[in-house]
Amino acid sequence: MTTRRSIFNDWRIAGYAAKTLQAATVIFSTVVVYATQPHPGTLVVLCSNGLRSFLAEAAPAFERGGASRLAITYSVSSELAARIRAGEPFDVAILTPPMIDALVQQRFVSAASRTAVARAGMAIAVREGAPKPDVSTVDALKGTLLAARSIAFAREGAGGVFFTALVDRLGLAEALAPKFRPTVTGQDVSRAVQAGEADLGVQPLSEILLVPGVELAGRFPAIVQDYAVMVAGVSTRSTESEAARALIDFLTAPQQDRLLTARGLERVP
Repeated sequence: MTTRRSIFNDWRIAGYAAKTLQAATVIFSTVVVYATQPHPGTLVVLCSNGLRSFLAEAAPAFERGGASRLAITYSVSSELAARIRAGEPFDVAILTPPMIDALVQQRFVSAASRTAVARAGMAIAVREGAPKPDVSTVDALKGTLLAARSIAFAREGAGGVFFTALVDRLGLAEALAPKFRPTVTGQDVSRAVQAGEADLGVQPLSEILLVPGVELAGRFPAIVQDYAVMVAGVSTRSTESEAARALIDFLTAPQQDRLLTARGLERVP
């Protein structure tokens, strides 16, 4: 038979266990939240793939200055802009002009902080060791595109937007459509070319140079050339706005021009 004392003890034990579990849950939740939040003094940077090769090397030099550490995420500009509109916190965004300008209008990015960082001309990649096709003139480019079995490009990336508009202008859209291998990112384009799944990859020059397994076939002819422009802006909600501005100043300083050029980029005139 259960006594009153044993019932009381059971309640007391159950209550203690519940409180212990609640405390453990709070502690665990705190640890998880802390682990997923940037460390104080860290700048969260959302950056277009077009600037990846440059920023990956420039970032450690900025951090050595001691002001801030950088937590950088790379992707196509449209995807990063969508994440910002969905509420993802950030301090600096480096995206294409249409994306930055839309975020300025929507008050996610400070208009006064808008700064052109660099641009990269459009180019064609081939698998390492493969013959390099002639793309030196518009006629040669047309012949190369028509002869290719498959052509990869990032569907929503700067290279993809440029290329699909160009082939339409050249009257080749219908003939080339069966050859298209659209991907999500420039890295996917490189992988497709590396694996032989695409004969040609259309990307900004900065996304081709220094990538293992692919080589530059050539830039698009000057008469049809276009550029992937990267523009930086500071979040209107950043608590590190001074450091964010310092990062943009660092990336646009003349001291970075040599590295910029080596990575297939140039300043915006």
